[in-house]
This record gives sequence, structure tokens and C-alpha cells, in this order.
Amino acid sequence: MIREEVPLSAPYVDEREEELVLEALRSGRLALGPMLERFEQALAERVEAPYVAAVSSGTAGLHLGVRILGIGAGDEVVTSPFSFVASANCILYEGASPVFVDVDPSTLNLDPRAVEAAITPRTKAILPIDIFGYPAELSELQAIAERHGLAILEDACEALGAGYRGRPIGSFGHPTVFAFYPNKQMTTGEGGAVALASEEEWNLVKSLSNQGRSDSGEWLTHTRLGYNYRLDELSAALGLAQLEKLDRVLALRSEVASRYNDLLADVEGMELLRADDPDHKRSWFVYVVLLDHATDRDAVIGRLADDGIASKPYLPSIHLQPYYRERFSYADGILPVAEAASARTLALPFHTALEAGEQERVVDALTRALARRP
Repeated sequence: MIREEVPLSAPYVDEREEELVLEALRSGRLALGPMLERFEQALAERVEAPYVAAVSSGTAGLHLGVRILGIGAGDEVVTSPFSFVASANCILYEGASPVFVDVDPSTLNLDPRAVEAAITPRTKAILPIDIFGYPAELSELQAIAERHGLAILEDACEALGAGYRGRPIGSFGHPTVFAFYPNKQMTTGEGGAVALASEEEWNLVKSLSNQGRSDSGEWLTHTRLGYNYRLDELSAALGLAQLEKLDRVLALRSEVASRYNDLLADVEGMELLRADDPDHKRSWFVYVVLLDHATDRDAVIGRLADDGIASKPYLPSIHLQPYYRERFSYADGILPVAEAASARTLALPFHTALEAGEQERVVDALTRALARRP
């Protein structure tokens, strides 16, 4: 008998999403309407930021974050190689250079000591990533930024709902970017948002995301180079419904992660991600394990697939992506901690409604795959 595949991720939607999307459809306003305003206000309240500007993707948000910080040709931005490629691409979009430094082996986030050692007269900003929803060392990074007169642009695309030292990610005053792709904690289909500290920054992001439209709102008057990075009304309606249930979603995802932790506690051949501590509260985006160094990860992925279990290597190091190798001549071995993590990490099926029986099936298949048992 062929068993149904356990997918890697799945969105969590119900009648409320349908209700608000239908409301937007019936309103006749499908862009630049009231649903977008409601979504931005609700998200700002949720992350305790003075302002939030919704955009078409997390990548768009990162790009606009680079723009509003004045980062451009000749500048350097210190960042992590252990991330989705968009966090570095957004720097290249403006002609600046990403400077990759190694990560902490425990958190897999930027190592603050490596960050400070990489600062040069050309350094303009630090771009930390809250990898797998685990907050970066914001206190140390902020202190470094203040000592050297640098900006911070935080990639929290995987970390909506996370907390650092008792405060929500997004509330620390620097531009912070969230993403709402369907595998994230909440979704708008595609979409993202930038948490901002001032009305001036908000106005600038809103203008840049809408083709550089005039701050006065005059129709077809463009005062700066801009982009079509708008979030439409239907996506905003979906996001508003998702925000209404976000606390429940985060709690359910934590339950799924906790169940995995218990089921995997005695499985040999792998280890779990770092647990929360008083300073760091993870928001569960994906569930990743680290396989032993000698394990053939591709073989494990193949065995899981044979059992109908989806899994993925998560994440390749950016500096070893083909484009970055070709453009910057990066070679293996220059960032050993990140590269070792990239070689070992494996994402297992994880989503808000994942059932206990499905998780037991995943863990049973993984245990057999690691032990090379049929």
C-alpha cells in the first residue's frame, strides 16, 4: 500500500481567511486600500514597533532596508553566510559588498567577535539573521554598531514571534524585516514587512515600494527611484486573518517542536538545535536537526523519500553558491563553522497542524535511515 507523503510544510488557514479575502474582493479595492492599513497597524502592534510597512516579499523588505540606510557602491555590510541567499543579494542590489563572517557553532547566528574583527573603514552596516527563528545576539551587535557608527538591518524573515531579552523581535529600533511565504509562521501567500522606528522611515519605505511616488500623494508624481514592491489587498486580508490567530499558531508550532524533541531525544546519529534560554525565545519556523559529520545526508534524504517523508538540506552556505563562487572566487574552508552546519543540517516535515502520528512516522523513518535499516 502506498502511504501518503508527509510534506515538508503546509499553510494553516480556515474560514476566517476566506471571510476577510472575500470582504476585500467585495470591497472593489484590490490594491492600496483599507485592508493593507489594517494589516500594517495590527502587525506593528504585534511586534511592538512604532510603524510597519508591508511589502511584496521579505526580499523586497531587505532591499528597501538597504536603501533607506543609504548603503551603496563601495560600502561593506557584515553578514552571515548561513542564511537564505536573499539576505546577501539585497546588499548586491545596491552595489555594496557583503562581508561574510563565521557563525557561532551553538546558535548558528553571527558570531559577534567575528563581526567586530571584520569591520573596516568601508563598513556601513551589520545584517544579522535570526536563523531558524532563533534571535541573534542583538545586545552585543548593537554595542558593536554603536562603537563603530554602524547601522543594523535585521533579517527576521524566519523569526516572527521570537523574543530577545523579554522583548519581541521587531521592537529594537532598527529596520527589521519579516517574510510571509507559505512555509513561514504566518502567510500572506507571498509578502513581507519592515518594522520601522520613525514615520520618516515609514514614509520612505512606502514611497520606494510604490514606484517612488511623491510623499504628498499626488497621482503619477514620482520624487525618487522606486519599485513595485506593494502588497495587494487580498494578501493583506489573508495576513490580517493570520495575525488574529498568531498566538495560537505559535503555541501549536511550539507543541509540534516539543513533541519532536521528545521523540528524537534518544535517536543516535543526530543532534537537536539549541534550546531557548532566558535571553532567547525561538519562534519555530522549521524543524532542523544536525546529522553526525560522517553521515551521508543525501542517502538519508533518499531513504526518507522512499518512506514518503519529505526532507531538505537546510541551508547551503551563501558564499559557496555557484553565483558567489564565480563572482567572488570563494572557496571551501574559509568559513568552517557555517560550512560544517550547511553539510549537516536537515529539515524535517514541520507545520502548525502536523499530527502526532505523522511525527512518529517521521522519527521512525529517520531512525531507520540513520541506522541503515530497512
